[in-house]
Amino acid sequence: MGDFARAARRLAGMTGVAWGWSPDAFWRATPDEVAAMFEAMMGEQAEPADGGVLARLRERYPDG
Repeated sequence: MGDFARAARRLAGMTGVAWGWSPDAFWRATPDEVAAMFEAMMGEQAEPADGGVLARLRERYPDG
């Protein structure tokens, strides 16, 4: 299992435990929505991803 899949699986499980989200609810949420929920729960400010990070993620994990 790759890093992205491992991280997504972990986050999906955490959202299920923390907020009762189904896997479908997790996958319909945007990264900002998930981050906002964790920030509200943890009281921490997450660093936003810049355009370079997003471009590298899109290249590494293409949708098609």
